[in-house]
Amino acid sequence: MRTFHLPLSDDLHHALRLEAEAAQRPATELVRDALAGWLKARHRQRIAEEIERYAIAEAGGPMDLDPELEAAGVEFMMQGEAS
Repeated sequence: MRTFHLPLSDDLHHALRLEAEAAQRPATELVRDALAGWLKARHRQRIAEEIERYAIAEAGGPMDLDPELEAAGVEFMMQGEAS
């Protein structure tokens, strides 16, 4: 495992210490979990943004959904909402 030096403001350090005490977990563990969660969320966001860019760029082109398939999908979804 590698270490990482992260200077914190006094207020942030104090808040982290209080949370660590309340959770009865080491502060480093809380920060590691928070950072891992943030990185995972950023990765998902980047993928969603790439998909959105691709969909916008390909809209109406040969890689777009087949109109009949799209209509069938919309019809299927509408039937589910009517139930």
